[in-house]
Parts: sequence; C-alpha cells; structure tokens
Amino acid sequence: MKPKVLVTHELLPEAMEFLREQADVELGTSDVQLPHQDLLAKMSDKEGLLPLLVDKIDREVIDRAPRLRIIANCAAGYNNIDLDYARQKGILVTNTPGVLTESTAELTVALILAVLRRIPQADRFVRDKKFKGWALDFWLGKDLAGAKLGIVGFGRIGRAVAARAAALGAEILYHDPERASTDVERSLKATFLPLEDLLRTADIVSIHAALTPETHHLLSRERLTMMKKDAVLVNVARGQIVDEKALAEALAGGRLWGAGLDVYEREPEIEEKLLSLDNVVLLPHIGSATYSTRLRIAMTAARNLMQGLSGETPENLVS
Repeated sequence: MKPKVLVTHELLPEAMEFLREQADVELGTSDVQLPHQDLLAKMSDKEGLLPLLVDKIDREVIDRAPRLRIIANCAAGYNNIDLDYARQKGILVTNTPGVLTESTAELTVALILAVLRRIPQADRFVRDKKFKGWALDFWLGKDLAGAKLGIVGFGRIGRAVAARAAALGAEILYHDPERASTDVERSLKATFLPLEDLLRTADIVSIHAALTPETHHLLSRERLTMMKKDAVLVNVARGQIVDEKALAEALAGGRLWGAGLDVYEREPEIEEKLLSLDNVVLLPHIGSATYSTRLRIAMTAARNLMQGLSGETPENLVS
C-alpha cells in the first residue's frame, strides 16, 4: 500500500507525477493559500507532508497527524515549521538547500541595478508618454561599479551575489556570525566587518541571512539610522529581518536613498506607505522564480519526502 501524503499546493507537473507514482497523494488546495483549518482537517491519516514556506506547520498541525513521519519543506528555509516540536515527536524535517542559489543571486543583482538605475520608474515614464528626448541630467541614478556592497549573511547566496557584484566592479564587504576562510575572502575580495560598521560604511546593503529569533528585526529602526542617507537596502531573504514600518518611514523621510524588496514582514501584506513611494522597487517574492530552479526545488522536496517514507535518511535532513 502506498503511503498517504499531503502536498499542500500543486507542484510543477514533473514533481507531482513523481510523487503519484510512489504515494497516495492528496492535494491541499489549488488556491494561493490553504486555510489553516483546512490543513488541520487533512492531517489525521497522513504519513508524509510536503508544505510550502507559506504553510504554518505548528504544534496543532503536528498533533493532528499521529502517523506523520516526515515533513519535506519545499523551500530552503524552514522557519514555517516548529522544528523543536517535530524533533520531540520523532518526525523528520527536510529542506531544499543549494538549488536556488544561482537564480536568487541573479535576481538580487537585477534588483540592485533596478533600484540604482531607477529602471521601473523610467519604464513607467516612457509608457506614460512623458519621454520627450535625451537630456544630460535626465533620470540620474547610481553606479554599482565602485560602490561598497555590504552583504549581511555570507552563505551560498551571499557569496554568489558577491561574485557577481565584484565582476561588475563593486567592493565587497560582508557580515556573518561565522567569518569566512581566508581563501574565500581572498577569492571574492571580500572584507569582513561587524554589522554596525558595515551599515555605516556600505553604499548598498543586501540581506541574505536566515530568519531566526536572533535575526528578527536585525535591521531595526535603530540600525537603519546607522546607514548612509544616500544608501540602498535590498532584501531577498525574509521580510521579518527588516523592520518594514521603520524602513518605509526612512524612505519617505529621505533618510535612505532607495530600497528593493522581494520579501515582506507580513507577506503577502505590504506596509501601505511603501506602495506609494517612488524610491522603492517591490517584487512579489520571485527570487528563485525560474522554471528550472522551481522544478529543482520541487523535485528535491519530493525526493526528500519519499526517502524518509522508505526508511532512508533523506539527503537534506534538517532534523
């Protein structure tokens, strides 16, 4: 008999086919959100669970699933799961690390350039038929070449961003709880700084830290005031790392030059003031949104799930 699993949201076709060949699959919803009560109602007979990052897998969900053996998160992060409680219950938890590094790094650099060169605003200007011809002082932005790029979180994605930005002429600064090796620093021409020093020094600050209790509001109101008035903040990691209300106030008050955001503190809700500001570029959480990358994410999660259910140690075991 095939093990019963719940896939909270439709995956890409290849991943769904892979799972249906090996498991009795129930699909949670075809909508954007699966209501928490609906998730709870579907858990009683499930041995495996494959959720997305938007699904909150808390104690209540885990307690509704006495047969649950593995939670295979379809994401690199896993802050949506009560990891400690799953561990207490002997439930395996996996994630999908590494598979989204390149696409997320590319999106980060694209977002940095979009903010620096004011690309979305200029596009709207042309579409509104306001372009009347070239002028010397027209739509002036900032250069990435020669700028000090401060990377907060120097893991896979942070280092991939550093390599790309350095190739475009940026000077790389970084902060991470664990300092990189001398070889890594040398290869990326990256300089380690304490967080506060990085914030005071960088022309651009790009967030690539994991969300933990320690990094919640790491970019607090107080730390945002440490940044240069003509600096740019970019966040493609997790929205809760930045105090979004304080960021909106800083941008509106001219205490920061610009920002680029792909993630939000209360996603999908966005701080209302940000929506009206012309010095911020807002994206709908598309850091890893290429077909090939999203397929790798889905297939990695699916393989993790089936490895755990077959008694193997999953490749990407978190707990």
